[in-house]
Amino acid sequence: MGPGLGHFFVSGVPGSFYGRLLPSKSVHFVHSSYSLMWLSKVPEGVEMNKPNIYVASNSPKNVINAYYDQFQRDFSTFLKCRSKEVVAGGKMVLTILGRKSDVPSSKDSGYIWELMAIALQEMVYEGLVEEEKLHSFHIPQYTPSAKEVAILVEKEGSFIINRLEVSEITWAACGEDFCSSDSSRSGADGYNVARCMRSVAEPLLVEHFGEAVIDQLFKKYENDE
Repeated sequence: MGPGLGHFFVSGVPGSFYGRLLPSKSVHFVHSSYSLMWLSKVPEGVEMNKPNIYVASNSPKNVINAYYDQFQRDFSTFLKCRSKEVVAGGKMVLTILGRKSDVPSSKDSGYIWELMAIALQEMVYEGLVEEEKLHSFHIPQYTPSAKEVAILVEKEGSFIINRLEVSEITWAACGEDFCSSDSSRSGADGYNVARCMRSVAEPLLVEHFGEAVIDQLFKKYENDE
């Protein structure tokens, strides 16, 4: 790893990161990648969000607040637990799926889940998914803005932010050098997004809707994208 680094030990332990995982003052460096946007549970009071499955442009204000409140509790708990485990002067690097806009219901927050809701609604119309099942399905996720993260870190008080960056990634499966036409590029992007989303969301969807509808659901998702 480089001269002068000394000995280091890597540890992976079972359990929720919204609770204590390691002994007090035993960790020098914590890295969390694409985890903290996931909530510990579905927020309470989101029943009126139908037919949405996540925060959308037409979500009621109380639903948006419920998602933020749950994220605030969970993220603060994470910081508090890690502060007890990290030695004085220890560091954390957190990579969180977030949004550029300060508006929670903006497209960069929930677009990928809006497409999923559309695909599920199509399956309701076709009689493949029960409407009640769709209306009781909610994604336990909140994608915060950089401002929200900074406010919560300062409010919890255990850590100081040394660096806070916002970066953007593309869903594109291929660039202009590899795709011969706009149509092939669009088809590749739809396939790429659907595969990515399936790797993330399939366990949640199978548990709620059953395994039989999954292949067709993601085929619709790919075409809608």
